Amino acid sequence: MADILWVEDQSHWIEKFQPVLEATDFDGRPTRVRVFRFAEAACQHIKQSDAGQAPDIALLDAQMNGRDTAGASVSRALQRKWPDVPQVYLSEYSGTDIEQSAFEQGGIQDFIAKHQRNIEAVLCWRIKAALRQREAPKTEQLTSGPLTLDKVTWEVFWHGHKLMNPNNPRRPLGPTPRKILRYLVEASPRPVSTLQMAEALEADPERFSYANYRQHIKTLRHAIQRAQPALDFMALCQRGEGIVTFGDLGAYCWKPVQSD
Repeated sequence: MADILWVEDQSHWIEKFQPVLEATDFDGRPTRVRVFRFAEAACQHIKQSDAGQAPDIALLDAQMNGRDTAGASVSRALQRKWPDVPQVYLSEYSGTDIEQSAFEQGGIQDFIAKHQRNIEAVLCWRIKAALRQREAPKTEQLTSGPLTLDKVTWEVFWHGHKLMNPNNPRRPLGPTPRKILRYLVEASPRPVSTLQMAEALEADPERFSYANYRQHIKTLRHAIQRAQPALDFMALCQRGEGIVTFGDLGAYCWKPVQSD
């Protein structure tokens, strides 16, 4: 069964598209469409679902119930729970800063304008394309220059050397710094603020402060430094490569390292 999770607050769009989606053969199986009219309800469903209950694709409205960020909140919940689920926006706000923000925040495959000719057919063939892309072979590693992150085990390697805890080299690097590094590399070249990182980590934003973020960044920098003692990684960061401090907003950014 092709399972579509759809978040849409306006009834006339649901009445227009749901029968079309349910009648379409996307992958040789019957299609199920689960509709949520509120972003909060969709986020709650995603949070409480098991890992094996992931939909095949998520269809999101961008602006709902007067909130420009409603679709983005569902997108973030999906990325945290099921990062491999394709996300497609179906919105009246194509060509606006809402579309720009959706792509800049990452995680989405497509942004389809509701008001366009032959929209029913366009919607179906774009969903099929997103599903085909999902089935394409994926690498289990994330690589940026000498840095490699195993997306299954979360282990991190620098020039093939596993990053260890700089305060106890016999122990591996802690899980939170490893997750932070992965999120930074995946977001690169965009910086990630303290609040954005708290959301990615599913941490309490009241407790995950810039001081916590800065301490984990310090640990990461020292871990990489230990993996390659001949490299002055701290100086490299100050020159704008590696883990770079970004502006005055408590943000950091991963900049691919160009030199050894």
